[in-house]
Amino acid sequence: MASVLVFGPTGKVGSYAARTAADQGAKVWLAMRDTTKAIPGLTEDAEKAGGFQRVQADLQKPETVSEAVKVSGAKRAFIYLVHGASDHQKATIEALKAAGVEFVVFLSSFTILVNQGLREISPSDYIAYVHAQVEANLEDTFGPDNYVALRPGGFVTNLLAERDGVVAGKVQLYGGIFEQDNIVPDDIGKVAGTVLASGPRNGQKKVYLYGPQIRSIHDSYVEVGRVLGKDLEIITLGPEDGLKKHLSRGMSESVAKYMVALAGTKGPDKGNGERFPRYQEGVANVQLYTGKPSTSLDDWVKQNKEIFKA
Repeated sequence: MASVLVFGPTGKVGSYAARTAADQGAKVWLAMRDTTKAIPGLTEDAEKAGGFQRVQADLQKPETVSEAVKVSGAKRAFIYLVHGASDHQKATIEALKAAGVEFVVFLSSFTILVNQGLREISPSDYIAYVHAQVEANLEDTFGPDNYVALRPGGFVTNLLAERDGVVAGKVQLYGGIFEQDNIVPDDIGKVAGTVLASGPRNGQKKVYLYGPQIRSIHDSYVEVGRVLGKDLEIITLGPEDGLKKHLSRGMSESVAKYMVALAGTKGPDKGNGERFPRYQEGVANVQLYTGKPSTSLDDWVKQNKEIFKA
């Protein structure tokens, strides 16, 4: 039974990645900053029955990553982006390799353009840039055939930014025209766990993943309200108020300004345009790796109604 390391198992994606890899026969080590934290969807009894093992590790501390690899004997690892890492996780990636990991699955982003050079992306294109630099470091260290970058679209959980407004029946929204596919973290995690345990399908190295329907953020909230049986009042904010909201949530000024500029557009093309021609492929990939279609926004809201209760 092969051993794999899953970093960030207390998150939705990491939790599903861990459980899926275990279901496919891998011995799963849960790499955690705090080994006492609960893991979503994994009770203490289920953790014991599944043979999971916890190990302390922090992706921002390469020495702990090296020790976790040595203790686990893992040859494969799932990692995610650490925002603010000055070296774009280069030291951590090198520690994984030096300690014995041979293959990495990285949770990246669809904002990296198809066939775009990883080192060519401007720092001003913040989301694509930070993910691309980690991919580039993985390529430099492991080579192009020994890592897979998962590139999911817009997480449905982004809608939780206005959760309090949904509960109150009044959403104050900037960036309502921005379009996203609302992919659910569960689907991403299941794909991650499959690739981690069994490798990619069809030789894929960049695996795009999308939800089944593209909606504007405005229309997404309307749909959330409809499923909840609420006629939401949606108030449109201007860029200045949008900036204030981001700053009030602890975002740096440079990133907040980037997000405001991005949200003032429809966002990257996810159809058959020149920039993002892989939307249908991304929807199909969820089916390919999980055996089921992408979860819809409607179903996600139905499954998570408790989140939207006061």
